[in-house]
Amino acid sequence: MQNEKPEIVVEKIKLHPKNPNRFGYNFEQLIKISPELKDFFSINEYHTQVFDFSNPKAIKLLNKSLLIAHYDIGFWEIPENYLCPPIPGRADYIYNIGDLLASSNNGIIPVGETVQGLDIGIGANCVYPIIGNAVYEWSFVGTDSDEKAIQNCKKIIEGNSKLIDAISLQLQINSRHIFKNIILPEDRFAFTMCNPPFHSSKEEATISNIRKISNLQNTRIDKPALNFGGQNAELWCEGGEIGFITQMIYESAKYPLQVLWFTTLVSKKDNLKSIYKTLNKVDVVAIKTFDMAQGQKKSRVVAWTFLSEAQQKAWKFE
Repeated sequence: MQNEKPEIVVEKIKLHPKNPNRFGYNFEQLIKISPELKDFFSINEYHTQVFDFSNPKAIKLLNKSLLIAHYDIGFWEIPENYLCPPIPGRADYIYNIGDLLASSNNGIIPVGETVQGLDIGIGANCVYPIIGNAVYEWSFVGTDSDEKAIQNCKKIIEGNSKLIDAISLQLQINSRHIFKNIILPEDRFAFTMCNPPFHSSKEEATISNIRKISNLQNTRIDKPALNFGGQNAELWCEGGEIGFITQMIYESAKYPLQVLWFTTLVSKKDNLKSIYKTLNKVDVVAIKTFDMAQGQKKSRVVAWTFLSEAQQKAWKFE
């Protein structure tokens, strides 16, 4: 058993140095890819062209264009009312995982299909595996409790031949579980990743959605923009973010030798203290926290491992 509390290492802020959007969007390039993006620009009071970031259709097209421009995607569509993820922020999670794996691999980011990740809650967008495969050629298992989301990911994979052998999908039949029935005795994952639902109820998620759109439009609205909203499992669950992550930590302790690094996105800074306390309860060996920011939104990735430093360095990525 681990007697000493692991050191908590906090690293980075702002977009990752490898992120192609760290200096902003290249709209000239993106409009060449998707000419219809022009329809979402207007002239403001300062006679400057501005993009309508409050329009769900504009955001979906923008993020699709970013996937095409930077991550070699041909086909990508998501069903109406499913979460449309901001690509730069999602990419930062992948780049930070690359750095994390390098810390256990003599400073070298491992690449290739033998480096396998587990994406908990892949959603309908399949974004993390798309970016991870494009940047580092990693392979993925993507799970979700929403069968419609899984089926849409299947369409995305089939629409991009290079993804067919790189991403496999698995339906989590019991939404109360996270790793149970997913990590099998023969599995070995270099990492797990997750963007957990961060609200505890539909009402809380709706209020947050209205506040977000009101801020973007600089005016009060009364109804949420559904394309920003996402489905139940994407945005809320009993216990909210802290409940979900706590469950994840306790389940992770049942697979200490099968995963090099467990990781999760944490949107609420106030949850960190409780997360660290729970991690110490299950005797993890090391904890690392990566701060991230995209625009005004700040978040962080918390990573933990049950492997000693010697076991980490002995991990075979090939």
